[in-house]
Amino acid sequence: MDSHVNAPPGVRRGFLTRSRAAVSLLFLMNGFVVGCWAPKIPDFAERLGLSKFELGLMIIVFGIGSLVMMPIAGAQIAKHGSRVVVRATAVCVLPLLLALTLAPNVITGAIALFLFGGFIGAMDVAMNANAVSVEQSMRRAIMSSCHAFWSLGGLIGSGLGGIVIAKLGILGHAQLATALAAIFLAVAWPMILADPPHPDTKKEKTRLPMVPLPWLLGLMALFSMVPEGAVLDWGALYLRQEMDASVALSGLGFAAFSATMAIMRFAGDLVRDRLGGVKTLRVCTLFAIAGMLLAGFAPDAEIAILGFALCGIGISNMVPIAFSAAGNIPGLKPGIGISVVTTMGYSGMLVAPSVIGFVAEHVGFAVVFMALPVLLLVVLLFSKLAHYADGVSGGGH
Repeated sequence: MDSHVNAPPGVRRGFLTRSRAAVSLLFLMNGFVVGCWAPKIPDFAERLGLSKFELGLMIIVFGIGSLVMMPIAGAQIAKHGSRVVVRATAVCVLPLLLALTLAPNVITGAIALFLFGGFIGAMDVAMNANAVSVEQSMRRAIMSSCHAFWSLGGLIGSGLGGIVIAKLGILGHAQLATALAAIFLAVAWPMILADPPHPDTKKEKTRLPMVPLPWLLGLMALFSMVPEGAVLDWGALYLRQEMDASVALSGLGFAAFSATMAIMRFAGDLVRDRLGGVKTLRVCTLFAIAGMLLAGFAPDAEIAILGFALCGIGISNMVPIAFSAAGNIPGLKPGIGISVVTTMGYSGMLVAPSVIGFVAEHVGFAVVFMALPVLLLVVLLFSKLAHYADGVSGGGH
């Protein structure tokens, strides 16, 4: 059994433990539920009579819910441990696809979407904190593969969503998705690693950290996730409008980026164990910079797609390393560090798409992709901070 953090210091556990399987299932469940929401958005907008602008506002409500609940989750993790919080938030996530499907008006739809974003975000913080505890118990890196399972869950949820909706209807899809998510959680439930706080830490007053380190790691996560959001949200439009790519070809930009990201996230833990967090982050950042510049300066769609593929290789492991480092800051509870980094990172995903769209309307997407490497240079500048991630993996030096 490995349901508690009890590995002797410096001793690596096996490659696949029960607690690693459990946290991987939690990431899979979270990504799957988010992926299932994507094909439901058109029906949600049509049923509530939302214009594009109003739908945009509703999607912002999702983001606001996440940003509100993430710091709360971090505080609760500090008090109760990540297992308690991840179980509670995962249970709260389960009925929300049904709530969004059955919401009869804009008010109830907005409330459901706020709760959906809030509990998805809170679960995100808790499962990342649990992954850090599993890394510590195993003495090896697992964070990248956890994020790969999230990507896999999102791919399954969004990829099958349209087919299931066509076969079973919008309500049948929500019921099936909820049942599958419940199965993921039920299998993971008894294996989730317990990381209870020490008795003396329970009485400490939880507050935002006053030291700069978690905020610098949060800045690294933010500047890593803005380029990721740019490729995911605007890559296809860039290929279509500025590269004159066909509909089929323009879709390959997202596919190439997603494929290399997923592959490298599954491989990233082994790479990090060999090279260590600092070297891995630096190599990944250089790949991301090269890919983004290649996409921006590309003479045709094919070269731009190659750039997106290189970018996926790079960005894949940048955020997982930042999360691992945040969970291992000396003198700071993992839940607090991770909540700061997660909140800052995802705030970039919330704000960046609209800002990029506004800028691109005036100067074009090519200029945006040429400029985004400046953010990645900042990540490179602070890359030495990634050595905190090596505290869990025993990686190379």
